[in-house]
Amino acid sequence: MRGSLLVAGTTSDAGKTVVTTALCRAFARRGVRVAPFKAQNMSNNSMVCLSPEGDTAEIGRAQWSQALAARAVPEPAMNPVLLKPGSDRRSHVVVMGQPAGDLRAADFLGGRTHLRDAAFAAYDDLTGRYDVVVAEGAGSPTEINLRAGDFVNLGLARHGRIPTVVVGDIDRGGVFASMFGTLALLDADDQRLVAGWVVNKFRGDLGLLAPGLERLRDLTGRPVHGVLPWHPDLWLDSEDALDLGGRRADEGSGPTLRVAVVRLPRISNFTDVDALGLEPAVDVVFAAEPRAMAGADVVVLPGTRATLADLAWLRERGLDRAVLGHAAAGRPVLGICGGFQMLGRTVADPAGVEGPAGAEVPGLGLLDVATVFEPGKILALPRGSALGEEVRGYEIHHGRVTRGREAEEFPGGAAAGAVLGTMWHGTLESDGFRQAWLGLAAAAAGTSYHPSGVRFGERREARYELLADLAEEHLDVDALLDLALTGPPAGLPVLPPGAG
Repeated sequence: MRGSLLVAGTTSDAGKTVVTTALCRAFARRGVRVAPFKAQNMSNNSMVCLSPEGDTAEIGRAQWSQALAARAVPEPAMNPVLLKPGSDRRSHVVVMGQPAGDLRAADFLGGRTHLRDAAFAAYDDLTGRYDVVVAEGAGSPTEINLRAGDFVNLGLARHGRIPTVVVGDIDRGGVFASMFGTLALLDADDQRLVAGWVVNKFRGDLGLLAPGLERLRDLTGRPVHGVLPWHPDLWLDSEDALDLGGRRADEGSGPTLRVAVVRLPRISNFTDVDALGLEPAVDVVFAAEPRAMAGADVVVLPGTRATLADLAWLRERGLDRAVLGHAAAGRPVLGICGGFQMLGRTVADPAGVEGPAGAEVPGLGLLDVATVFEPGKILALPRGSALGEEVRGYEIHHGRVTRGREAEEFPGGAAAGAVLGTMWHGTLESDGFRQAWLGLAAAAAGTSYHPSGVRFGERREARYELLADLAEEHLDVDALLDLALTGPPAGLPVLPPGAG
C-alpha cells in the first residue's frame, strides 16, 4: 500500500493545515502508516526535532504537530524547506533542518531549483517509508505568476502524480467562485490532478448550502468530499499569523489574570503562549500599541525573527515605555528568545546576521544580560527545573546571551524580581512550571490564581482526536484514502480558459 494526497487551498488560511492534520489522525486510526509533508513552508513558527541520524533539526511547527497527529516521529523530511521571513523582501532558508542562507523575493521567479530538488528528494524518501503521505500545499495552487518555479502545490503534484483536493473557507465568502476560478485558471495538465473539494468553516444549515455544492460538482465534474463546520477549539499550534488572536478566559471562572503579548511585526513561535490560552482563568490579548496593554497583569515579549528591527519598532510605538512602566510597578514581565534579548542591556550584530554588520543598540535594561548575534544557529532540546518544577523547552537562535553579575540564574536565561527572560521556547507547555509561574505572577500583580490542573499534552491530543472525529463525521474519509491510494481519476474534465 503506497499513496499520496495533496491538500491545497483557495487562499492562505483556508484550512489546509487543519484538514491535513485531521486526515493524518483519521488515516492513522485505520492503521495506515502516514506521514505529513510540506515541501516549502513560510513561517516563523518552527520547532526542533531530531533527524533519523540523531542530529537536531528545525522544521515548521505545523508539520511537527501533524507528525504527532499521524502518530509518527517528526523529522526534517516532513518539511524539507522552511522559509523564515526576516523582512518583506528576504527570508532565511532552512533546508532539511539546517540553515542554508537567504532567499530574496526575486528568487521566487526561478532561483529555487536547489530547493525544489531537496523537496522532491525528501518526498520520494517519505513515500518509500510510509503507506500514505498527506502533503499540504502553500497559499493557492493558482499563483499563475509563480507557477513555473512551483514545487509546493501542483509542481509537487506533477512530480509525484498526486491527486489533489482543494479546501475553501466559506467563512470569507465567495467560496464557490474561488473554487471554480482556482481550477479554471490552471493549465490542462494541472487541472487533471485536481480531484475534489472540501468546504471549511461552515456555520448554519447545511441544507441551504446543498444547491451550491451540487452546482459546483456539475460545473467542475469533481465531487465535494465534505463540509467541515466551524469549531471554536481548533486554534492550538497555529502556524499562520493570520490565526493570531486573543484567548479569553472561561466565563464564570472567577478572577482572571490578564496577559498582554506584544504583537511584534516579525513575531515568531507565538505558539509559546498557547498554553496560557488553555488556562480557564487567564485572558490573553495581543497588543500592538500602549493602550492595548493598559490594565494588563503580565506582559510577554515573545520571540521574533528580527530582534533589532522589532526593538526599534517597539520604541517607535512607545511600547518600550509601557513595558518599562509595567515593570517599574513591580508587575511581571516575561521575555522569550528575541523578547528576552530586548530586555537586556545591549543587542549587537557584528557579523550582520539580521541586518547591517556592526549594529549595536541598547536594550530595555530590565535584565543584566548582553546579546551578540553569531552566524551559527543553536538548535537544542534543553530541560531543567525552575520554581520547584521540571521544565522543558527548545532553542532556535543565533543570539548568544551573556548574563551579568546582577542577573539571577533562570533556565535558559536570567531573572530580576518579577522580570524573567529565557531563550527556551515552549516552557509554558510544562504544566507544573506554567502554573507555578502564574501563581507568582498573580501575586506580583496583586491578584489571585489557583492551579487549574490543565494538562497541555492531553489537550493537544484531545485536539487531534476532535479533528479526526470531525473528519469522520463531515468528510468522506474512506473516499479520500482511496483517492490517495489509487491516484487521480481518469477523465476529469478540463475547464476554460485552462483548456486552451
